[in-house]
Amino acid sequence: MYWDTHMHCKFSGDSTAKPEAMILSAIQKKLDGVCFTDHIDWDYPGPTPFSFDPDAYFKELCALREKYQKQLSIHIGVELGLQPHLKEQYAAFTKNHHFDQVIASSHVVHGFDPYYPEFYEEKTEDEAYLEYFESILENLAVFEDFDIYGHIDYVVRYGPSKNQNYSYKKYKDVIDEILRTLIAKGKGIEINMAGFKYGLSHPNPTEDIIKRYRKLGGEILTTGADAHRPEHVAYDYAKLGTILKEAGFAYYTVFKDRKPIFYPV
Repeated sequence: MYWDTHMHCKFSGDSTAKPEAMILSAIQKKLDGVCFTDHIDWDYPGPTPFSFDPDAYFKELCALREKYQKQLSIHIGVELGLQPHLKEQYAAFTKNHHFDQVIASSHVVHGFDPYYPEFYEEKTEDEAYLEYFESILENLAVFEDFDIYGHIDYVVRYGPSKNQNYSYKKYKDVIDEILRTLIAKGKGIEINMAGFKYGLSHPNPTEDIIKRYRKLGGEILTTGADAHRPEHVAYDYAKLGTILKEAGFAYYTVFKDRKPIFYPV
């Protein structure tokens, strides 16, 4: 079975799940391991604070890791919501804490989260999606200390017509630039299975983007469900093997101590 290396619990502002409940769900689903990646989104514009006390985070998760060490491998990571002006604060944060994996994600674009309708006001859906992708390049221009970029096409989860009019080909130029930049920096991407949970019939990013990443020379590909509740751990993982193989991957990646380990499919 696979690892689920993108999951959230009560330490994220958008989850109330107990970490132990997430672990028990993973054990029940016979996963090989998990990595908690709770949210740090400093300067988030909405009413929900996305931050946690690192000392409390590590204390609770390390205790659970020891408790379940014979049943499940448990890694401790973080998902950083990037914005260019936060580069120095995040660099200090990752330097001062011993994470296994750091996911970089774009949740806020020029002061707005695409989760909310305000992001799409006074622009077409195509313009909004393009702005989102271009904001990833703005982040990549200043951030280095991360391991993978999360759900690269996150924006299509919440757009006016979601992914009805969206495709890799439509945004090929900017997406290719994102992928080439990540590969040049030695960074990976993820298969985020939450796209299926949101009714997109595809992961985030789509299969075409995952295939393109591989064709361009990308090798680092993690697997995760972006679960915020126990029942969503390893969501739709029955599809994972096919997605990996059709994209040209004979392996997937797990990070330990910020170093990639490759597991056969």
